[in-house]
Amino acid sequence: MTIESDVVVVNFWGNGFGMRVRIALEEKGVTYEYKEEDLTAIQRSQLVLEMNPVRRSVPILIHQGRPVCESINILEYIDEVWKGNGAPHLLPHDPSDRAIARFWVHFIDNKLFSSQTKFLKSKGEAKEECKKELIAEFKQLEDVLGDKSYFGGDNFGFLDIAFIPISSMFYGYETHGNFKFEEECPKLSAWVRGCATRESVANVLPDPLEMYEVHKIFYGIQ
Repeated sequence: MTIESDVVVVNFWGNGFGMRVRIALEEKGVTYEYKEEDLTAIQRSQLVLEMNPVRRSVPILIHQGRPVCESINILEYIDEVWKGNGAPHLLPHDPSDRAIARFWVHFIDNKLFSSQTKFLKSKGEAKEECKKELIAEFKQLEDVLGDKSYFGGDNFGFLDIAFIPISSMFYGYETHGNFKFEEECPKLSAWVRGCATRESVANVLPDPLEMYEVHKIFYGIQ
């Protein structure tokens, strides 16, 4: 399949992992073409099959015809390729700070996302237990944020970009679990409002109601 643009992002509009890629490119000031992949369809497109034949998943960054897959791998690639000329660094300069940021992104992808899945699929008493677990993990991240504007301090960076797409599901969590996120995690809520003022975030994050509706389909929520 012929790719005409120098930089292409392939994703599904409701896939937070791909939102990360678009936010990172926007922060770097990189012009890109966006191609929508309908994840509600059974069959993946020919483009996805060609560019990611192993996982057959999105997001995919296609740079000069060559694919880069997996969102965190893509974020690090973006940070290495588009640097200089005033472009912000996504990862911290300090090796220890980089390791800490990567640790918490791993926590989001492997612990928080799993807890989200259990919560959205749960019912009855099990839902309450899953809700408590999910909120506890958000509180852990809130402790990491502390009183800072961003997880990177004054700089919106790697961990912020990896985490902020999840905020588009906060309305869904509240509706599904009958609680107020602001009351449980006020500092995270303030962080979300701050991030939402950034053009990169505002341009990419979808409507929370639409996000919840599509997740109801994915998770079989009545």
